Amino acid sequence: MENGFYMQTTEVTQGQWQMVMGTLPLYTRKCDEKCPVDRVSWDDAQKFINKLNKIEGSHNYRLPTETEWEYASRAGSETAFANGEISALTCDRDTKLDEIGWYCGNAKIYPHHPVAQKNPNAWGLYDMHGSVWEWCSDWYGDYPPESVTNPIGPSDGTERVMRGGGIADTARSCRSGNRHSLRPDLMFDNIGLRVIRTP
Repeated sequence: MENGFYMQTTEVTQGQWQMVMGTLPLYTRKCDEKCPVDRVSWDDAQKFINKLNKIEGSHNYRLPTETEWEYASRAGSETAFANGEISALTCDRDTKLDEIGWYCGNAKIYPHHPVAQKNPNAWGLYDMHGSVWEWCSDWYGDYPPESVTNPIGPSDGTERVMRGGGIADTARSCRSGNRHSLRPDLMFDNIGLRVIRTP
């Protein structure tokens, strides 16, 4: 990764969202202020980031690209999870994922668990696997056929990329390399965000 960035160590929490926006997203299931905010559309995430940048007087905060997200999630690993290989494809307990994430094998769907309750990855990032899906900046599309450095995805599309899996998802969905997408105006349970800051 040639271009440096700082990634938030946790997902954006309900307390952080409320501090910036003044209110929680509609239908968010209230939890401890340290629980991840959910029911956030990609469009809502942009409003949050724009307001955060305005408060900070900068343009440094944004969503990660899909490449940046996976790079940070892997934290130098080449396995399914940052701490090892996958052992369960369904909601059966996965020993490695149990150590670092909330998913359908070890979590009730509601309420959410506060962030940073599981072990971080090797770079100190919490809940990169499970908890809530995290929006990326990219439009969803096929990977380029040639080798590229720091790709930013297609220039347009109909759906935006989400990564990481959520508490209602299987271990397979929570792998570092798993991709999902959704229209940017839609919101569902277990979809949140994590921001990055460029130097």
